[in-house]
Amino acid sequence: MAKLNIAPTKSNLLAIKEQLNVAVDGYDLLEQKREILVMELMRMVEKVKMLEREIDKAVNQAYPALRNMLMTVGGDRVERIAKGVHYDFDIREKDVTAGGMSFKSVEVQLPKQQLFYSFMGTFADSDKVMVEFFKLLNLLTEMASIRTIAWRLATEVKKTQRRVNALDKMIIPQDKETKTYIESVLEERERENTFVLKSLKNRKNK
Repeated sequence: MAKLNIAPTKSNLLAIKEQLNVAVDGYDLLEQKREILVMELMRMVEKVKMLEREIDKAVNQAYPALRNMLMTVGGDRVERIAKGVHYDFDIREKDVTAGGMSFKSVEVQLPKQQLFYSFMGTFADSDKVMVEFFKLLNLLTEMASIRTIAWRLATEVKKTQRRVNALDKMIIPQDKETKTYIESVLEERERENTFVLKSLKNRKNK
């Protein structure tokens, strides 16, 4: 690692020592931050895995219910019922705190389930389909929110890791080498000055 190109003076030695202390403290703080973010990311990954299992279970209930409805009611009537169903979903951005940091995520406010058709034209199968797909939709929106947070956490972990690596592999070694170089030059100058002073003193005494 090449040292910094600065003059070997006492003032620069003090400055490089201060810079090195700041770099070491920054490294420790960033390393702690990285560990916290990684732990939070792993927690989010576990949430994603759990939701994936719940989504698989919901899919295995919703689509068979839809198939049974098609077989019982018939495609034409299912299509007429579907055209009469309309929901407005409130999708908004929200602030989420994870690992001590604030991230942007999405939040979907599901509307209350309603009956858009008359009791004369409804079937138990159609009601079951509505219930099961509402469950599935709720899980999917929750998954979207958690995946967004997990993705942003992963991005922050990468950024923090790059900073940690830069401090560990480049800045701190460079500062240490520069500090050692300046100290050695100043020590050599001190020895030379001492030798010159002794020589002058000896000449004076003679």
